[in-house]
Amino acid sequence: MSTYQYHLNVPNSYNNQTIRNYLSTYLLLPKHLIFSLRTHYRVTVNQKYLPMNFKIQTGDEVSLTFEDSDFTPNQPVIVDKSKPLNVIWENDDFMIVNKVRGDKTHANQPGESHATLNYAAGYLAPNQPYIIHRLDQQTSGALIIAKTPAVVPILTRLIKDKTIKRTYLVWVHGTFKDAHGTIDLPIGRDLHDQRKRKINGEKAQHAVTHYQVIKEVAGNSLLQVQLETGRTHQIRVHLAYLKHPIINDPLYDSTANLAQPMLLHSWKVEMPTPFYHQLITVTASLPPEMKK
Repeated sequence: MSTYQYHLNVPNSYNNQTIRNYLSTYLLLPKHLIFSLRTHYRVTVNQKYLPMNFKIQTGDEVSLTFEDSDFTPNQPVIVDKSKPLNVIWENDDFMIVNKVRGDKTHANQPGESHATLNYAAGYLAPNQPYIIHRLDQQTSGALIIAKTPAVVPILTRLIKDKTIKRTYLVWVHGTFKDAHGTIDLPIGRDLHDQRKRKINGEKAQHAVTHYQVIKEVAGNSLLQVQLETGRTHQIRVHLAYLKHPIINDPLYDSTANLAQPMLLHSWKVEMPTPFYHQLITVTASLPPEMKK
């Protein structure tokens, strides 16, 4: 059985706060993990177990020990070492990789491999990777993958709360009257094509995309895009609705050259690290087609 230990010092902002408040609002641990730490006496302050309502002081050492039994068992990921994983940042808890365009984020069928998560399993073997979010198969760039189960709920919460800021670069057809804008249109399923999404489609969900024009070349535009929500195909659907589809998008660009790559790249991630709150900015280098 694996254990995951953390030894942390209380910051000034949590002086005279309860242990429970520190665990839930500063470390962002969900209730079931706090319950497990408490009932099994696996959270200590200065090497002593204390009640959850005990108030901690600046500089106190809070030690946490998680066990595999604290987490829902993860479906084993098939190890695939046929392709190297491009890791651009990592610590003991998680890593950020530069996903190759054309590779799936994860396998979709039992026994399937050759996806980024499979290559991550090969990189981490004998340990397993944990999926945090996805990139479309034809999207390249920065992808966050957890290395331990302890950080999965925290990273998921950071994405949900938009504390993790992800910036994309994208080439689209046409030029814009305004240098920046916001697209606020709900996205749902396209009943005529199960692969696609559409504005106000079936079971549409709120979706907000912010964009800024970086440059214009030969009637095309390079945009910097940030998502306020994370719907499937969100950038692709929103920009296509504005009549500025992503160049070579196989689903939403009617003039796409299917022999050429779609020009969408997950470029930059800005975020605090779980548990330690180290602020990091990680950029994923551009593939050649994005530079042309």
